[in-house]
This record gives sequence, structure tokens and C-alpha cells, in this order.
Amino acid sequence: MFSAQQHNKRCISRIIATVVKILLPLAISAALIRWLLHNVNIHRIENIIHDGVDYRYICIMMALTALSLIIRGFRWRLQLNAAGVNGVSGIGGCIAIFGAYALNLVFPFLGEAWRCVFIARKADVKLSTVVGTDIGDRASDGIMIVLFIAATIFIAHNAMVRFMDYYSVGRILHELISDTTVWYIIGITLLASGIMLYIFRSSHFVQGMKHSALRIWNGFAVLFHLKKTGLYLLLTVGIWACYFFETYVCFYAFPFTRELITQPGSCYGMIPGLVVFVFGSCSILIPSNGGLGTWNIAVMFALGLYNIGDTDGAAYSMVCWSMQTLTYATLGIFSACYITFTRRKSKKTI
Repeated sequence: MFSAQQHNKRCISRIIATVVKILLPLAISAALIRWLLHNVNIHRIENIIHDGVDYRYICIMMALTALSLIIRGFRWRLQLNAAGVNGVSGIGGCIAIFGAYALNLVFPFLGEAWRCVFIARKADVKLSTVVGTDIGDRASDGIMIVLFIAATIFIAHNAMVRFMDYYSVGRILHELISDTTVWYIIGITLLASGIMLYIFRSSHFVQGMKHSALRIWNGFAVLFHLKKTGLYLLLTVGIWACYFFETYVCFYAFPFTRELITQPGSCYGMIPGLVVFVFGSCSILIPSNGGLGTWNIAVMFALGLYNIGDTDGAAYSMVCWSMQTLTYATLGIFSACYITFTRRKSKKTI
């Protein structure tokens, strides 16, 4: 009787968790897009999309997007090899990344789960080993985002000050950061959490957290045991250089962002490009389907710091996001076709 009740509770918890994972990102995306469309001139956006975009630069952006995924596939292969997963080719790593980014358009993190399962089955290794490398892969990305934020605060200090003054979100963040009470509360909360974890260290929940944390660390620690550390760092720079230039090259595609390139002190538009890139990168903290809504509004806010109106900023973000999404979807279809073809070929061989 007790085991049946416990089983039912677990089933209900899983259902609730699944519903939250699916519905929450959808609700966030829908709410943000609704807000976006109600605050811009749709007819002007249509005119910009039809007549005001140089799609040659958009094509370059799409090529950079594909290149970043290819580089990421080869970089992940280095981590897999360091973790003892040796049955994956460079092409196999790229195919896994293509499929993962396409599936992330459907539901956040679905692609991460799929690529780990795909590689674990392909290489015939434990799933936890592959998951650890995936976490390490994302951890290194987190470090890069922090570095970019720090560089932006230093290089584009004036734009950050305008953000704090102009937008209510910026003012709230500034007040929170400056309020010592907030830091006291955070410190007390962390201390209380540490004490509670120590008291209940033998419980199933805490042991599960401990194993999860250990797996995360093992996945991240692989980065320190790579035989080709220099190559890994080079590939990391390559990935994030592609990400930055995806944003920057699109400045040339629109007349209103093209003006930023010629502004004095903008370093040929590199500084505004860095601000827009960092704002867009930080939007991943809010779960949504492929960044829909969150990325668009973050980019629109960033462009607003350089006196680009909401409608123009929305047009820029919608075109860039749509074309990048098209690239992910196309590569995802290619990934599915490649997997199907190789499976049929292996069956014929057998």
C-alpha cells in the first residue's frame, strides 16, 4: 500500500515537472511576443523586412551560425575523448550538436538530453559520463559569458550606465546590487542552506544532490585533463568569435544599425555590437523556446541604448532570430537525414 502511494506521488511529481518544463517556456515566449507586438509598429516592421534589409549580410550571419555549431561539435569531441568516450567521430559530434540545437527550438534543454542519449548509444557508454561532458561544455560557455559581461562593463561603461538609468529593469538591478541588505540576506540564506544540508546529509535528497554535484564536477574537471588544451581554447575562441560576428555582421544589413558603424568612438560598431551581443547572451537565463521573445526583447533594449527605436530594434531582432532559427532547423533536418541514412547503411552491411 505504501509503495503504491509512493509510486503515485512520484508519477504525479514527474507529470507536474514535465508540464512545467513544457508550458512555462511556452507561456513566457507567448507573453513576451504579445508584449513586443503591442509596443511596435507592425506595418513599419513589414516594410523594413521587405525593403530595408540587405540579405547578403544575413546569409553571412547564417554561415557563421553553421560554422559555430561545427566548431562546437569538434570541441565536444575533445571532451568526450578526455572522458574515455572514443567511439565518436568529428562528424558524429557535429551531427549531435545540429540535432540538439534544432530540438531546443521545440523545448528548452530537450536537445541537451537528446544529444547525450544519442552519443551514449552510439559509443556504447554510460549516459552519466556523456551528461558530465555536456555539463562541462555548458560550464565553459558560462565562463565565456561572464568574461564578455566583464569586458562589456569595462569597454562600454557609458552604455551600461544608460541601461541603469533608462530602463526600469536596469534601475532595479542597480538598486539590488547596491543594497547591502540584499547581500546580507543572500549570505544568511547560503549559510542556512549549508547548515541544513549538513544536518540532513544522510537523507536520500541530499545524497542525490551530492551525486549530481559530483557528476557536474567530473564533467567540468575533464577540461583540466585534456591532452589538447590549446586546441580546446582555440575552438572556444572560434565559437564565441562566430557568435559575436553573427550579431555584428547584421549591423551592415539594416540602415539604422549601419549608422552605428560610422559613429565616432564606436570602434567601427564593435562596441555597440558587443553590447547587443551580451544582452542577447544574457537572455538565456530566462527559459523560452529557442530564445523566442527573451532574445528579441533583450536585443531591442540594447539597441535602444544607442537611440534606435523599439520598432527598428524589433525588426532587427525578428529578422536575425528568424534566419538563425531557419539555420538551426535546416541543420537539424540534415542531422536527422544523416542518422537515418547511416542506420540503413549499417543494416545493409550486416
